Amino acid sequence: MRNSNNKSRCEKISLSKCPSVCRTYSDLQLAYARQLQADDNIAQFRCNVPLENFELTDGSYTTDFVCTTITGEVMVRECIKKTLIERPKTIRMLDASREYWAERGVTDWGLVIDA
Repeated sequence: MRNSNNKSRCEKISLSKCPSVCRTYSDLQLAYARQLQADDNIAQFRCNVPLENFELTDGSYTTDFVCTTITGEVMVRECIKKTLIERPKTIRMLDASREYWAERGVTDWGLVIDA
């Protein structure tokens, strides 16, 4: 989960499973995008999906990956650095993201952590 107003380095790559240009803002996000591209169970994925009407912000936050499997199920993944996982704001935002997607019927929500 990231703030779309952030000014960090953006790497753009074209991947066949991502319908638009995949914009990544960290090495972790880039590595996971490549992993999704190689995963035969993933039919399509989107990067940096805006959270519309998100309760904690003005709509400037995005989910890192929203994926559709070959069976049609939707899964959501948030990329987070291990050093940030225990910060109160991080915990609050990740909980809110999980609830946001649960309200929209997504049960497969998870974290991608740089271990």
